[in-house]
Amino acid sequence: MPRRGLRGGLLKFIRPDDLEQIRFAVLEVLSEVGILMEYRPALELLADHGAKVDWKTSVVRLPEGLVQRALVTAPSRFTLYGKTPEYDVKVDLDRVYTIGGSCALSVLDLDGQHRLAVRQDLVDLTRLLEEMPHLDIMHQIVVPSDVPELGYELVNFATCYSISKRNYYSQAQSAESVRDQIRMAAVYQGSEEAVRDRPTFSEVVCMVSPCKHEKQNSEVLMESARHGIPLYIEVDSLCGATTPAPIAGTLVEEGATVIAGVVLAQLVNPGTPCIFSIASGILDMANGAYSGAAPETALIHAGTAQVAHRFGLPYQGGTGIDAKLPDAQAGYERALQVLTNILAGTNFVHLSYGMMEQMLLASYEQVVIDEEIMGAAFRIAQGFDVNDYTLSVDMLARVGALGKHFLTQRETRDFYRKDRWQPTITNRDPWDTWQAAGGKDMRQYANERARAILAEEKPWAVDQEQAAEIERLCQEGVRKAQERRQAM
Repeated sequence: MPRRGLRGGLLKFIRPDDLEQIRFAVLEVLSEVGILMEYRPALELLADHGAKVDWKTSVVRLPEGLVQRALVTAPSRFTLYGKTPEYDVKVDLDRVYTIGGSCALSVLDLDGQHRLAVRQDLVDLTRLLEEMPHLDIMHQIVVPSDVPELGYELVNFATCYSISKRNYYSQAQSAESVRDQIRMAAVYQGSEEAVRDRPTFSEVVCMVSPCKHEKQNSEVLMESARHGIPLYIEVDSLCGATTPAPIAGTLVEEGATVIAGVVLAQLVNPGTPCIFSIASGILDMANGAYSGAAPETALIHAGTAQVAHRFGLPYQGGTGIDAKLPDAQAGYERALQVLTNILAGTNFVHLSYGMMEQMLLASYEQVVIDEEIMGAAFRIAQGFDVNDYTLSVDMLARVGALGKHFLTQRETRDFYRKDRWQPTITNRDPWDTWQAAGGKDMRQYANERARAILAEEKPWAVDQEQAAEIERLCQEGVRKAQERRQAM
């Protein structure tokens, strides 16, 4: 059976009339301010469909009619395919899923060492993430320092795609990189046509605030759309620096920048699945740093969920926390961020496992702790049922008002089995019992759990022969990318 996420969206920060004002402002920015697009084929395609292009500045203005026509073809329901049906993700505007960490440069390893990430970390962290029950989509949690800078995304693809059964959230540096990834996926899926019919990976393209589409990202977007590869069209704004300081203004800028990408994708290939995506944060004026765990950041992400849904698009939000260690700060930052996003109806809670230090650091222990937080957060969002059975009047009548307990009642046993969240590394023992068992804190429990998972060698998603062929294609793609660069 495919994965069908929990329904979110109970938490709304924007009133309906205010939401309409934001939508109108997005359309106004698109039609009157415009988007700077560096990729000439994108400008030409938009111009052919009625957009107004200033060829000197490369700014394109999108009439409201063009935007609305394109949005009609952007699906609000589709499937992100895993390698097996139980990892298929059924996407709509209501259900909530999770995505792993993304592109950290350093790791905090199980020996407590802070160091640059290497490819073996990508292998180990992907194996660790693959065992997290609440993870739905796999991503490259680190960028290894021991692989070529040009073509690194192919190495990450070959590594993560070979290990994980989940849909892989990829990225590309060029149109050829997209084609290389299709060739690698075809090793498992049987043919490139099979990849186009049921793509087991998707691509993210990160636009630039304010209101800019760089050449590389437009090229990747258009090539992905041609092949029907689902797209996370993302903008990573810094509220107060690259977008207006008011949160509402940031939502408008994000909306215009992302919607322009959705329009472009639909003109290339109507029906291409597009996910409205952000990894935005606020500017901390005290030190000039990005803050992904500020309460205002949570408000940005919750508000953007409503904006994306108003345009009929699934939404990816969430970002890394600011803590540097798996400590109390990390716990409260992750819990507030995850719970806010789930309740707000963020369809894909991104960067939700292991990411720390403003997305620069990946922690093995935090991956395990975040799974615990995720389980608790999803249980809260699940809520509880009110019906004749759960009101328990019959049970209250049986037990009476004489001070008896409910432990022997059949309903109690049934409900504890199906209704109570059972933690994995949370300790609920009294002090003496806890001390007698070693007095370990959560970080120690997480360390032990991570070591146990990594000690168990489980089969990868692809067999050894397929993995070897994927690696061969990866290295061939890296070599060709370097040759193209040298020929420029």
